[in-house]
Amino acid sequence: MLDTGLADQNVLVTGGSANIGAAISRAFAAQGARVAVHYLARESSAPEDTEWEHVTPAAGEADRLADELGNGSFAVSGDLSEPDGATGLVHEVASRAGSINVLVNNAAHCESPDTLDTITRASLDRHYQVNTLAPAILTAEVARLRRAGEPLCVVNITTDAARAFPGQTGYGTSKAALEALTRSTALDLAPRGIRVNAVAPGPVQTGWMGEELLARVREVVPMGRAGEPADVADAVVYLASHQARWITGQILQVAGGHAL
Repeated sequence: MLDTGLADQNVLVTGGSANIGAAISRAFAAQGARVAVHYLARESSAPEDTEWEHVTPAAGEADRLADELGNGSFAVSGDLSEPDGATGLVHEVASRAGSINVLVNNAAHCESPDTLDTITRASLDRHYQVNTLAPAILTAEVARLRRAGEPLCVVNITTDAARAFPGQTGYGTSKAALEALTRSTALDLAPRGIRVNAVAPGPVQTGWMGEELLARVREVVPMGRAGEPADVADAVVYLASHQARWITGQILQVAGGHAL
């Protein structure tokens, strides 16, 4: 890409301090953007016989990443599982940066077990609050705060588990709802010149796959390898860039041919 048009743009990346989120933050900073690196400061304890499958950053990790990124980037905390978490986050970022030009809904909740036999109303609430409801409110709020003439686009991070993934009922269905939200909000916001797209990663190695699982992944992924965070980050930057200016409502699968 000769010019992504992202220099000096303000980008909010939820869950932006580690793994795929950190790769996305770095990719935008490399284009000259100012990144608001959102993170969850303190995770609640998991219920008995339940494990959280996502990462809460170590103390200071988000601030260190923001310093690394430069361009006036900064870290901002917020709990998207709280009723006012999404609205408060948008207003804090907007007050510090002046505006939000790109919203990346990357933060996610994932827990196990997550089968049809083990799900509860509470477990579904936890998945949907972070994976579906928070992105909806974040998108609505950045659209409301957008100043006339300013660029704005949204990129949601879903998963190819949204198609079908046994053993991830709450996670997969909440991400499928996020894909539906991507299409509906794209249609609602297109007349205002706001684009909404999504990236659906396949199995990405962020340290959670051991060699045995990696070997199985290499067998089932047609391109013969697990994904890397940069694979996802590059796709996100593309969808936010000037080159994608006439693309909206699309789910871009970044999975090496997995789950086609």
